[in-house]
Amino acid sequence: MARKMLIDGEVNQSNEQESHYDFDLFVIGAGSGGVRASRFSANYGAKVAICELPFHPISSEVVGGVGGTCVLRGCVPKKILVYGASFGGDIEDARNYGWEINEKVEFNWKKLLQKKTDEITRLNGIYKRLLSNAGVKLLEGEGKVVGPNEVEVTQLDGTKLSYSAKHILISTGNRAQRPNIPGQELAITSDEALSLEDMPKRAVVLGGGYIAVEFASIWRGMGATVDLVFRKELPLRGFDDEMRAVVARNLEGRGINLHPRTTLTQLIKTENGIKVSTDHGEEFLADVVLFATGRAPYTKRLNLETAGVELDSTGAIKVDEYSRTNIPSIWAVGDVTNRMNLTPVALMEGTCFAKTVFGGQPCKPDYRDVPSAVFSIPPLSVVGLSEEQAIEQAKNDILVFTSTFNPMKNTISGRQEKTVMKLVVDAETDKVLGASMCGPDAPEIIQGIAVALKCGATKAQLDSTVGIHPSTAEEFVTMRSLTRRITAGSKPKTSL
Repeated sequence: MARKMLIDGEVNQSNEQESHYDFDLFVIGAGSGGVRASRFSANYGAKVAICELPFHPISSEVVGGVGGTCVLRGCVPKKILVYGASFGGDIEDARNYGWEINEKVEFNWKKLLQKKTDEITRLNGIYKRLLSNAGVKLLEGEGKVVGPNEVEVTQLDGTKLSYSAKHILISTGNRAQRPNIPGQELAITSDEALSLEDMPKRAVVLGGGYIAVEFASIWRGMGATVDLVFRKELPLRGFDDEMRAVVARNLEGRGINLHPRTTLTQLIKTENGIKVSTDHGEEFLADVVLFATGRAPYTKRLNLETAGVELDSTGAIKVDEYSRTNIPSIWAVGDVTNRMNLTPVALMEGTCFAKTVFGGQPCKPDYRDVPSAVFSIPPLSVVGLSEEQAIEQAKNDILVFTSTFNPMKNTISGRQEKTVMKLVVDAETDKVLGASMCGPDAPEIIQGIAVALKCGATKAQLDSTVGIHPSTAEEFVTMRSLTRRITAGSKPKTSL
């Protein structure tokens, strides 16, 4: 039987009087957050069930599968494609390192696609075994809330099964959105982009976020002509403006055609491909048009109104700092709450939920200094505050340290692509407020810097750290020359 829950003096306990429930916990959605919460809750002694639609590795029509978006149709398969696309540039660079590549180098899209499918199928099996080994009951079907303590699961054959639970956890993630443009049915989203039957030779990508930038990098790296269309002056709104400019230069340097302050107005099917029109009167012919224009919380089919669960204007589930909704028995974690939409954050929220509800350890997710990465080619990675955020929040002057250099590998290969690194520091306390990097291995390097920020590292402590030479990472402990000082009270420049 599950252990007690204690939150701010409130005590709930699964005891003999509550044994009429089928489960202590019923989880709707077997993505990263849901799987983590169900496993950890079961480890605390809870009787747990989780429901999810069956997995179809090729089809993008069914959005189910144990493992969720990240593992099956997001981070993992996309990173596999990024690896595949990166070899194109590596082969070019290898020539100046003495590698004589005399035969024509060709890329086999179908082979990579099959390897990707094999891997996500393997991972789906691993996640199922993780649930089974923890004693979690997996129910295949679509779940919806019928009441504060009741869930209905509709199986693929239409059979409806009802279950009661002391606690219900919703972790259904989010889904890609399509802008209302004439001919929108001719476009695809990132779901379909991961399973295209043929590699596009001409691609138009609409959007300036990380998904748009990543797929533009992937297709260009595989040899396609790519046009990236976005509304702002620079891609990656919300990131540090200086780093956004670096990413834009790198995208152009790799041969991607950028169309800032532009949007699409119409898509028309022709014999030669999809004719794409912009609001500037431009026209392109494309084999594929990708809409990467944002994702929305997936709550439409959950029947939450019946239980009185409050949603915000985006359709996200409103929760408190413990991931609890306005209905005491119903909780939510991950992208469906639209707090910080990152897989490791969903894992953190799922862990905290299990500790709070079944582990007797009230636990709030900590969203400070969460690192993240954009897997463009080369990648961008950040942790902490951007320069603009630091200026906006600052009570003291802000010190900015930057380093721009040609990586050692590029000096021989001849690739003209600078790596840029940046530290944002509080002038009064010397505390490092943020770090960012755009260049090869940026995510691997920033992960270590994230540990330092989480421990409250100062600039002096970074300066006193011995670097690894020769490496790119050592630049973070050798940036001693101040680039600029921003006076407290200054207004950040308007984000581009």
